[in-house]
Amino acid sequence: MDPLLSTAVLAVAAMGAGVLNAIAGGGTFLTFPALVWAGVPPIAANATSALAVCPGYLGGALGFRAELAALPRALLAREVGLSALGGVAGALLLLVTPAKVFAGVVPWLLLFATALFALGPRLARWAGGGHGTGLARWRLPALLAVAVYGGYFNGGLGILLMALYLLVGEQRLNTVNALKNLDSFVLSVVSVAAFALGGAIAWRQALPMAVFATLGGFAGARLARRLPVAWVRAIVIATGLTMSALFFARN
Repeated sequence: MDPLLSTAVLAVAAMGAGVLNAIAGGGTFLTFPALVWAGVPPIAANATSALAVCPGYLGGALGFRAELAALPRALLAREVGLSALGGVAGALLLLVTPAKVFAGVVPWLLLFATALFALGPRLARWAGGGHGTGLARWRLPALLAVAVYGGYFNGGLGILLMALYLLVGEQRLNTVNALKNLDSFVLSVVSVAAFALGGAIAWRQALPMAVFATLGGFAGARLARRLPVAWVRAIVIATGLTMSALFFARN
């Protein structure tokens, strides 16, 4: 494979992922398949993709500093701790998963993440309608479970977190977004650290992709004010379905 072409495809995928994550989410549908196409094994591609999109979560969390500051510190400490614990657990689970098994699971994970993305608005409306307010006692156990999923596979993580917080009774959308970004950043950082210690990250591809994903995040923040979100969502869903089909065919 031409190294120049491979580098260009990964750079475009990372920048596109940054744009998508800033507008509507779904950046993993670009970075993960691009890394596999470039010859990175699936487990390493997943770990490298997690590193590439990680910086964007920090920017999102910083953008909601006021909402986070208004929350009780004890609650934040518990949720950050659970996010970190789940992220490490998910990353370790990935590292001990046989490569052949993970390759077989990938199409299903992509399809699940695509379905989550497609159903995201309905889940939010259903949860925000008060259907899940009696589930508040499950807030912390459910967060741990979602964090484990996020450490294992990043696709659809933001949608799961938003649905979780709305289901357990958090009605302020800005606060939901603030917690989603903070949890995503924390679990991504610790999972990436575990991947790095486990030797699962393709550093030659990861660092440039992280830079381009960050640039894409800045561009996406501007585009978010101009592009209809429905268009972007349709593109993400079509991409997710296409990538799922390709990975099913590949297996």
